[in-house]
Amino acid sequence: MQRPGPRDPHEVFNQPPPLSDYDPFGSDAALAEALQREGGGHGMDRVRAFARRVGSAEVLALGELANRHGPILHTRDRFGRRIDEIEFHPAWHELMRLGIEAGLHSLPWSDPRPGSHVLRAALVMLRHQVEEGVSCPLTMTFAAIPTLRLAPSLAADWEPRLLSNRYDPRTAPAAEKSGAIVGMAMTERQGGTDVRANTTRAAPGGPDGAWRLDGHKWFCSAPQSDAFLVLAQAGGGLTCFILPRVLPDGSRNAIHVQRLKDKVGNRSNASSEVEFHGALAWPVGPEGRGVASIMEMVRHTRLDCALGSAATLRRAVAEATHHAAHRDVSGAKLAAQPLMQNVLADLCLESEAATALAMRLARAFDGAAAGDLFERSFARVATAVAKYWITKRAVAAVAEALECTGGNGFVEESPLARLYRDVPVNAIWEGSGNVQCLDVLRALAREPEAAPALLTEIRAGASGEPRLAALADELAAAMSAAIPAEGSARVLVERIAVGLQASLLARHAPAAVADAFCASRLAGRGGLFGTLPPGCDLGAIVERATPRPAA
Repeated sequence: MQRPGPRDPHEVFNQPPPLSDYDPFGSDAALAEALQREGGGHGMDRVRAFARRVGSAEVLALGELANRHGPILHTRDRFGRRIDEIEFHPAWHELMRLGIEAGLHSLPWSDPRPGSHVLRAALVMLRHQVEEGVSCPLTMTFAAIPTLRLAPSLAADWEPRLLSNRYDPRTAPAAEKSGAIVGMAMTERQGGTDVRANTTRAAPGGPDGAWRLDGHKWFCSAPQSDAFLVLAQAGGGLTCFILPRVLPDGSRNAIHVQRLKDKVGNRSNASSEVEFHGALAWPVGPEGRGVASIMEMVRHTRLDCALGSAATLRRAVAEATHHAAHRDVSGAKLAAQPLMQNVLADLCLESEAATALAMRLARAFDGAAAGDLFERSFARVATAVAKYWITKRAVAAVAEALECTGGNGFVEESPLARLYRDVPVNAIWEGSGNVQCLDVLRALAREPEAAPALLTEIRAGASGEPRLAALADELAAAMSAAIPAEGSARVLVERIAVGLQASLLARHAPAAVADAFCASRLAGRGGLFGTLPPGCDLGAIVERATPRPAA
């Protein structure tokens, strides 16, 4: 046997090309089918055009630049005057402009036709795959509208700028800007999730009906925003306020940024610690009802946590399948190696199930907005279920996808390194896993329609799938006998989430996908990715999710 001759050591071979200038929508059958199925099909052309932009090498490079060159805090100018300005790389501003021009911060409010939440969800998932950090201010601006509408006069003043599709990053009074964004400041160092322990105080007596806030916030998201929704203790209890960064007369409000958080991931996004020194703010919602008021915002940010994690998972799977399709090992493509094919197929199943559940949840928001009582009940409890499960599973799946690419994935030049650092944030932001599970228990205890809504959705896919029917019966017994003990909440929520995903795939996915998902997730086979049972059509599952070049 003749041995191959020596190669030039500078020759690069058997390395996959970078995944860029590709079609992230045309390569994602699960997302395309869900967009049509869940009611957003009227925006199909809009999504296709947007996908071509975000899959381009130019836009993908913006994501890398924004993450590599993080925000810088300037507390004072060169003369010593307090300015609290955040400096961003130009790539960050370009990505913000891209998202705002696409209406990701406003679509269901500016164009509230049926399916607008679903259409926005598809656009969000595509943009999120470029860069995680920009999603935070876009999401908060989107989610602030329902809370602001609790104060009609404030909403009338702020909405025209918040719904504008023009990005205006200038530091100026909001009334002088062509567009504005909103941040959030809830948690304090001594309380965290327990916002009722907040010590920030609000006192009336400011000009034009304003209150004065004194205190601190341990996490203030996007401190460059034009305004913030803030919780503070008023005489009647914890109350929600809107606090502008720049006052109408052009002076800086008394909000001082102490430092930016040095985070594990989500590094392009500025998260900060702030102090209020008599800062002017206006109440949103009734005094003493701050938690209920700001929860209108939180429900919508939790939807985006589920969408964002599903998107990150999808990008990781795209990178892994792309790598395996181009890499030769022992004389054959890596994607054709039996054990690797099992791992890839399992990851593809996880991604498709996450996408299906997140998009179904978006439809529930559309239905709830239209007054559908079933969809409102389903959204109330399924938001916490989806937020918990998709964000948890995405962390493990992204790690497995990174492993599929070997050492290439574990260097910062690889997109997977950034995805790996970014993916945990959605499991933590807007309530960690335990908070979501406790929220599910509260919904089951307080809202009689919550359990029937879940069971109806799960049973819709049980015809012809006895394992799913058995799970529905198990959950019905668990939810009707008594509310499960707090210590078992994660077990219950996991079973609900898997049941919802299995039902959606059984009804809507190809048989190869649905059968493999049910055979693995419902049968409890294996705890790691790559443990799909014999008989699954692994090649068909992987082929369905492998990226394709842009047309």
